[in-house]
Amino acid sequence: MNTQHPVTVSISRPEKSSRLWALSFLLFLFPKAIALVPHFIILWVLGIASFIAVVIGQFAVLFIGKYPQELFNFTVGVTRWSTRVNAFFMGLTDIYPPFQLGE
Repeated sequence: MNTQHPVTVSISRPEKSSRLWALSFLLFLFPKAIALVPHFIILWVLGIASFIAVVIGQFAVLFIGKYPQELFNFTVGVTRWSTRVNAFFMGLTDIYPPFQLGE
């Protein structure tokens, strides 16, 4: 049995945190939510595209027997971006997430 997990998420604890972002979390999340509006809009569209890519990937697996690398990279990129945005929104990091699908 393989005991190694295929996905690893690691977030390093920051040595110093922004007090302004911490205060904004306590004040109804409003400033962080406003700062992340562009991310939310783009990720909403990318989420729909990612769902379509997953459905196409399932048909590709059914007919050709393997998942296309481009669809896999796109879906992983959207998940990566979404995870970075959620980590910033929940206060796990003070680094504003970049607008990119890559690492």
